[in-house]
Amino acid sequence: MTSIAALRRYFLLFALLFSAVSALADEGMWLYNAFPAAKVKARYKFAVTQPFLDHLRLSSVRMGASASFVSPDGLVFTNHHVGAGCVHNISTAVHDYMNEGFYATSRDAEPPCPGLEVQNLLEIRDITAEVQQAAQPGMSDADAGEAQRKAISTLEAACSDTAHNIRCETVTLYSGGLYHLYKYKKYTDVRLVMAPEFDAAFFGGDPDNFTYPRYDLDITFFRVYENGKPIHVDDYLKFSTEGVKEGELIFISGHPGSTGRQLTTAQLSYLRDLAYPTRLKTLKQNIDMLLAFSAESPENARAAERVLFGAQNSYKAITGYNQGLNDPANIARKKAEEDKLLKAVATNPKLKDSAKAWDEIAAAMQWQRENFKRINWQSDTALGGSFAGYARTLVRLAAELPKPSGQRLRGYQQQNIPSIENSLKSKAPMSRALEVRQLTLSLQAIADNLGGDSDFARTVLAGKSPAERAAELINGSHLDDPAFRWELYQGGQVAIEAAADPMIQLLRQIDPITRTTRKDVEDRVDAVVRRNGALVAKARFALYGMDAAPDATGTLRLSYGAVKSYTENGKRVPYFTTFRGAFEHEAAHGGKAPYALPASYHRAKDSQTNKLNLNTVLDTVNTGDSIGGNSGSPVVNRKGEVIGILFDGNIQSLPWNFQFEEEIGRSVLTDTRGVIEALRKIYNAQPLADELVPPQK
Repeated sequence: MTSIAALRRYFLLFALLFSAVSALADEGMWLYNAFPAAKVKARYKFAVTQPFLDHLRLSSVRMGASASFVSPDGLVFTNHHVGAGCVHNISTAVHDYMNEGFYATSRDAEPPCPGLEVQNLLEIRDITAEVQQAAQPGMSDADAGEAQRKAISTLEAACSDTAHNIRCETVTLYSGGLYHLYKYKKYTDVRLVMAPEFDAAFFGGDPDNFTYPRYDLDITFFRVYENGKPIHVDDYLKFSTEGVKEGELIFISGHPGSTGRQLTTAQLSYLRDLAYPTRLKTLKQNIDMLLAFSAESPENARAAERVLFGAQNSYKAITGYNQGLNDPANIARKKAEEDKLLKAVATNPKLKDSAKAWDEIAAAMQWQRENFKRINWQSDTALGGSFAGYARTLVRLAAELPKPSGQRLRGYQQQNIPSIENSLKSKAPMSRALEVRQLTLSLQAIADNLGGDSDFARTVLAGKSPAERAAELINGSHLDDPAFRWELYQGGQVAIEAAADPMIQLLRQIDPITRTTRKDVEDRVDAVVRRNGALVAKARFALYGMDAAPDATGTLRLSYGAVKSYTENGKRVPYFTTFRGAFEHEAAHGGKAPYALPASYHRAKDSQTNKLNLNTVLDTVNTGDSIGGNSGSPVVNRKGEVIGILFDGNIQSLPWNFQFEEEIGRSVLTDTRGVIEALRKIYNAQPLADELVPPQK
């Protein structure tokens, strides 16, 4: 695993390089309706046309993270770790498809994925004027925030069409400087087609995570159905068979989760001092618990594998983010940027309204610091696990559905209900033993941070130890039964009030408290940041225009860059790896987990009839801008053909959360040449390979 000392060296090098390369860097997770085509043409001599953008947008989809259509028959391409939930959920004690891998030899054999959705972005509309005008002059921050939330709900409802699975959501950009309405076509019948073994998809495990060179086949294929048949799509991405070369222009289309490049120093300090350290402590406790739980039995290990992967991945990423924020050079650079903006505000009469924006945001961050424990452990997220999540949803549904859609809590508007119903119906298995451990940790954290004698802790613990109370709540509940959940949902408030289920009863008890916490955060933090963030954005627009892309929001963006090697510690790191390198990497570590390639790899390597070509490119790197959430993003060439699928970044890319550079930071892909070679030689999946690369007639 990369050491903290190594991270410090990377961040120092990053700080030295940033000022030199930023003017030339391919920075930006760009809006599809504001893509800097002129910059691409100036640097790469390639004209990005509107048809190119439209085709790439309509071919890209969201399914938790990023994915894309890759055949006219609704075939979807994403990462194994994005699709692992389905692979895990269809597995049994007899067939552990995470360990064995899965391939449906016919479409009749493609199993449904419980609760999985695919969303395709159809349209983008600017609604900035409508949302901003809802906040009338003289309104308090709380009233303005409430008025804007109602305006957003009204616009979303008018755009959505639940009968035809059309769902609309508002995207806040530049901290409220812009608002866009995204219109999605939603698909809920998603079926698994192919997934390799976990040991192939995550070869090198956590030690190799956020490193390079990598040798991962981090892929999964799904198919989208509607009315019992595979859908037909006109916009899909063809697989490239030519591969990529050094310096070649590429584009990354995906759903980056969040970045903090335009946060104020007060917001960054809050993350550095409280939010990130607390998150790391919680993740470490979860990882330790999951490792201990997994060691108790093979079934426990299978139940926990996906949760453990997520916790370890988050821990490593946040460690990197916070290391950057603890580098004084990074904060000094951010302060210098703020001073430049403040100077521009002070000398421009048109920006006088922005003068106090930074102080107002700082005051909101101070309130958040002072109320940190209540915000974290007396909130909607205080109780972990799926049982608590379902109970919270059902209690809230019963209370919110009788209200007009525009007056409900955000997330419970009418256009959101079909997705919630799909989740309630999900037959995904739940491990009661794991749920008990997860809830025990949550209850212990509440007692430790709020005090065991606090009203909230006394309510959730009911006079018992965290372990005793967690066992009582989980073992007495039936929320792992989708029929039971649906019955409660259909019964509404009467059923919820009459329910003897202990988890439902507990969530009913604490709902007024967690609602109050939520409203306080919305009024005292979110509304203040939204209003003042818009003023900061106004100053940015005056100084920079649209030359700076907005921070990532988990919605579709387009980045660009070049395939490029780099130098680390004086050694040139090639832009590509091969299957041969994977076997050499395995041998260098003695073939011990997590460096043990699956038996299928070795059979293909030793085959006399369908021998694996060890020189085939497996993974590559490029300078395209990406962050968490980009996992599964299709990476395309100038022709709009898929040349790879993004699954990670190297350790030097972690500072991209706050600042971008392209000298040593890289996005890491699984190359399409490696995908096709694996399908044909390792997995004998000829029909799937032919669907991706149709044989020449």
